[in-house]
Amino acid sequence: MTISLSRRALMVGGLLLAAAFPAMAQDKPVLRFSAVFTEQDIRAEMMNLLASQVVDTATIETYLGGNLFKQGTELVALQRGNLEMGNIAPQDISNQIPAWSLLTSAYLFRDAAHLRTFFDSELGEEFKQMASDQLGIHILGPTYFGARQIGLRGDKKINTPADLAGVKLRMPGGDAWQFLGTSLGANPTPMAYAEVYTGLQTGAIDGQDNPLPNVENMKFYEVMDQIVLTSHLVGFDLLVISNTAWDAMTPEQQEAFEAAATVAIDFSQEEHLKREAELVERFKSAGLDVYEPDQEAFRTHAQQVYLDSELAKDWPEGAVDTINGL
Repeated sequence: MTISLSRRALMVGGLLLAAAFPAMAQDKPVLRFSAVFTEQDIRAEMMNLLASQVVDTATIETYLGGNLFKQGTELVALQRGNLEMGNIAPQDISNQIPAWSLLTSAYLFRDAAHLRTFFDSELGEEFKQMASDQLGIHILGPTYFGARQIGLRGDKKINTPADLAGVKLRMPGGDAWQFLGTSLGANPTPMAYAEVYTGLQTGAIDGQDNPLPNVENMKFYEVMDQIVLTSHLVGFDLLVISNTAWDAMTPEQQEAFEAAATVAIDFSQEEHLKREAELVERFKSAGLDVYEPDQEAFRTHAQQVYLDSELAKDWPEGAVDTINGL
């Protein structure tokens, strides 16, 4: 699903795509983009690439690190007309559209390619249309940022959900995140992100779940003994633009903007996958035991926990089977 492109090829592609936009007679519209990731994030490069490709039709102003809008408030800002573009968490969408909670459940997507296949599918189009009709946003595509893995103290081998029984696994606060921990078979424990290192160090928690780049950035690997590659949640946000800004473009501009966004998202996804592979080897070299459990056992258990819950009553009938079959 991804496109293997050198940076030079990406720049050339950007020039070609930019040329596809008709020149604007007067001032170009300014599209303000807000996200909580920093300038060092791969997705910041993604946005720079996109901005360079659409320079003839619009000016994208990027506000990173939550400097313009704090995490979780970007969607409302888009709806109120205070923002034109954002990197929106699917959990934020599910707060307003309950059916979207399906897309935040454990083991729904197998990997980044499966995620992209879904959003390109007929069912994916239905979910995007829900967001357009009910929230007033146009989804350009999912921005993958890594699969969540379990990192633990101690040497107890984890192969199935039963092996996590009684394990105090730090999960972000909030019912959805705590339920995710339960679906894995663990004892979910809410704890602030900034406290996780000390929590692992002191034994207040037995483990944490995060994408590998986060484990590196926060140096959690220094106070862990193993990483279990559960890949229980394919981490992604949505690159979106408000319907107001989208509808102001001509069909030709929309087509070229969509193509530019796809190139930028492909670049970001490829870089994230490359980084994850590098980190597996780095953590092994650092002395951690890094291994895969019985992922099918985890997937079967977690999906059944979700299907038996109240969350599933809002999901489109047969959607889980449809996505599993993609």
